[in-house]
Amino acid sequence: MFEDLKAFFRRNSLESYRRNGYDTPLDGMDERVGVKSTIIAIVNQKGGVGKTTTCINLAAGLVKKNFKVLIIDLDPQSNASLGLNVNVDQYFSSIYDVLVHNAELDQAIIPTYIKNLDIAPASSLLTGAQLEIADLLGRERLLRTSVWKMLNAHIRYYDYILFDCSPSLNLLTINGLVAAQCVLIPIQAHYFSLEGMKELFSTLKVVRDRINSELEILGILPCIVDTRKKMTREMLDQLKDYFKDKMFQSVIRMNIALAESSAHGKAIFDFSPYCNGAKDYAELVEEVVRRTAPIDSVAPEVKVI
Repeated sequence: MFEDLKAFFRRNSLESYRRNGYDTPLDGMDERVGVKSTIIAIVNQKGGVGKTTTCINLAAGLVKKNFKVLIIDLDPQSNASLGLNVNVDQYFSSIYDVLVHNAELDQAIIPTYIKNLDIAPASSLLTGAQLEIADLLGRERLLRTSVWKMLNAHIRYYDYILFDCSPSLNLLTINGLVAAQCVLIPIQAHYFSLEGMKELFSTLKVVRDRINSELEILGILPCIVDTRKKMTREMLDQLKDYFKDKMFQSVIRMNIALAESSAHGKAIFDFSPYCNGAKDYAELVEEVVRRTAPIDSVAPEVKVI
């Protein structure tokens, strides 16, 4: 099983790519040079692996490091929106309108209760969005175009943009992968989760070969880890042995406070700042910053031709 996945990593690392220019080329949009936002898709087609929890708490932790962050919720269940206490029924515009009705991304962005953390919320309408955009020209690039259009028009600037992708490899997730510079993959350390990764890596390879040649693996993040179990410890050792530096050193331990914080619409750093979950996500934030190394947190000068 591991051998099927190893070939995916036979490329230069994201770190070396950053050293050689940092910006992600985008077909037909050369005026984009200078934009220094780091765009991360958080993806796994298997549900219940800690994907949305990671998106919320990574974003909140980056804000604590004085970065400005945008979450784009691509999951029809709207869990990232609800997890930040956003009432998705209160707003007239959502990411659905951006993808289906060609609305400006800026119009769908709203502030959260955390300063410098914004979100483009999802809505239940996203459930049918895949069918509605299936026949559109350039359907895989709709999100990519909207994001870079906003950045290059200098309407808003973010140090980090995080996509909370839906738990399936549908057209919404493909849009997230095409728009992203790198992917963060939360997994559980058991056999069935790893089996599902083969399909995910196959999809990532197709996206990278055909549409987004700069897409890289930022890291694989073990979540909901119960280190008391021998099988879990053995599986973690196997993961680290095969994926090596692609594995985050950070591990998100099983912690009930993480589930409770989402239910209360708060990031773990506000709900229970001294629990294991907060400590684990604080370590992840440090590691993500090291791996992405944003040049600065000041809005860049962008020349629009």
